[in-house]
Amino acid sequence: MSISRSVMIVAGEVSGDMYGARVVEEAHRIDSTVRFFGIGGEKMRAASVETFVDSKEMAVMGLFEVLGHFGTIYRAFRLMERLLKSEKPELLILIDYPGFNIRLAKVAKKAGIKILYYITPQVWAWHTSRVKKIAHLVDHAAVIFPFEVSFFAKEGLPVTFVGHPLLEMAKASMTLAAARYEFGLDSGLRTVGLFPGSRKSEINSLLPVILESAKILQAKFSDLQFILPAAQSVDRSVVDAMILESGLKVSVVTGKSYDVMQTCDVVIAASGTVTMEIALFGVPMVIVYKANPITFAIGIRLLKVDHVGICNIVAGERVVPELLQHDAEPHKIASEISRYLDDSVYAQTVRGKLLKVRESLGEIGAPRRVAEIVYKMMEQL
Repeated sequence: MSISRSVMIVAGEVSGDMYGARVVEEAHRIDSTVRFFGIGGEKMRAASVETFVDSKEMAVMGLFEVLGHFGTIYRAFRLMERLLKSEKPELLILIDYPGFNIRLAKVAKKAGIKILYYITPQVWAWHTSRVKKIAHLVDHAAVIFPFEVSFFAKEGLPVTFVGHPLLEMAKASMTLAAARYEFGLDSGLRTVGLFPGSRKSEINSLLPVILESAKILQAKFSDLQFILPAAQSVDRSVVDAMILESGLKVSVVTGKSYDVMQTCDVVIAASGTVTMEIALFGVPMVIVYKANPITFAIGIRLLKVDHVGICNIVAGERVVPELLQHDAEPHKIASEISRYLDDSVYAQTVRGKLLKVRESLGEIGAPRRVAEIVYKMMEQL
């Protein structure tokens, strides 16, 4: 059967690439002939998406960081704009990445192309003014948190709570014993996970601080070992060089982050999707974040919620500590991790609250539900 239907899908970050790939896999189970193309990474390519721009080139955070990559992002936008007009896909699927995707939605709307927004921008945290804009541009929103429904429904936008895709994705591929063996971990030692993020900017700003925190912990506790899962998008040589300079012994694993998470007793993690993944494993953590000072000053004024960590936002309380900007310094990070290591009751209480967060995210099957929405929208054309 010849391919006659096409869908553009845009995921500008590593997490979006992961979510997009699962949607495409489920969509192809419904109809394998539909062509998917757009912006994505390794996982979307493995799912047969024709990617014209690699999402790892787009994955930057913060005003000044974006300005530094403006040329790359601008060229990607113009390319997607041309493809929307020349390829005329039946549907445009947008995954998070709001600054880019909302502008692209305007182009698609003018071209008469239906738009599905999956993993909508966190309008409840940053830009409540974006709700009306998204409702005007988008034809359907597929949201991953139950409390997001009301934000869009009140503007008349068709919205579906599909559940969180991580519920079925955040699973270890091996047993705990096998993971410890493969990663060279001693079962008699407590394991501290170091999760510095997947963006180059995060590695540069956070990894030296995290490593210094780990050195303080190593000096205080004699029964610790450290492990760091390096994202596929990260330059491993940069990570290795920083670790070598620190003098700390760290087991570095490329990929297999879920297998790493299950081995950890505690984690130091960069703010982002990874904190929700860690929460789903019930592992106590400290969330850290640093940005350009001006970017941070602007962002903190725009923030509409009391927390940065998604697990804390979903819980409605500060379940795990957040150390942002100037507070994200080695002694403070080490102090918060030490509390977990010194107080088993406190650590267990946090684990219990994280598991309640997991329970609040609905049932597994989000990618399948999104794929079904995709085909319903195409059938309505």
